Amino acid sequence: MNTQAVPPAASLGADHRTARIDLAAAFRWFARLDMHESVANHLSAAVSADGSQFLINPRGRHFSRICASDLMLVDANDSATLERPDAPDPTAWYLHARLHARLPAARCVMHLHSKYATALGCLRDSRMLPIDMNTMRFFGRVALDDAFDGMALSDSEGERVAQLMAEDKTILMMANHGVLAVGETIAAAFDELYYFERAAETLMTCYATGKELRIVSDAVARLTEQQWRGYGQLAVDHLENIKAILDVEEPSYRR
Repeated sequence: MNTQAVPPAASLGADHRTARIDLAAAFRWFARLDMHESVANHLSAAVSADGSQFLINPRGRHFSRICASDLMLVDANDSATLERPDAPDPTAWYLHARLHARLPAARCVMHLHSKYATALGCLRDSRMLPIDMNTMRFFGRVALDDAFDGMALSDSEGERVAQLMAEDKTILMMANHGVLAVGETIAAAFDELYYFERAAETLMTCYATGKELRIVSDAVARLTEQQWRGYGQLAVDHLENIKAILDVEEPSYRR
């Protein structure tokens, strides 16, 4: 496929405008929460029905500077993407391209090295134990990748990660690495990753006390997880309020 088959972001005009704005808002907010990693880490959103075409952040751009027009439109089937002068980070390409190609229902993929989720992934037991409402939200929804073998710099590594994400999993705990969240919308993935980091912070804080955890039963954890599913509007409201704050304080994200 020709590298120009997908037009550069600057020429897209209003195309995918809503997705661009929502994704840019997520970048800006993660920067404010100190969940970024300098100019590393990546968020993407599918814009084609099969998930093959998606928006992703350009290489070397700090989360706090991302604007809607900065986001690159790329194609998971274009093997020449990394030859583009504005190519995404190689690890972003190999990971997100395979995830979007293999999991079309995962419309948004967000990968961070956030502090508490990463710390949890560095423990021998990286389970998200159900000790409060936030941790219970993820009961049965976390896949564990405990086979870290260096950076994701090949299609095969992206394929391996994609295979770990079963239909009912929304979080991938990447041991010795970080965390990845998927969602049917940008708001859903953003909300999921935000709450997973909050849950990890609570769990790691409790671990730091050295005292015994008060872990609820599987039945209670499962019920609470199901109750969380009834709050779908929460994710929408969450991102809409983030955008409202940014519209006042950092309106440049919409550019």
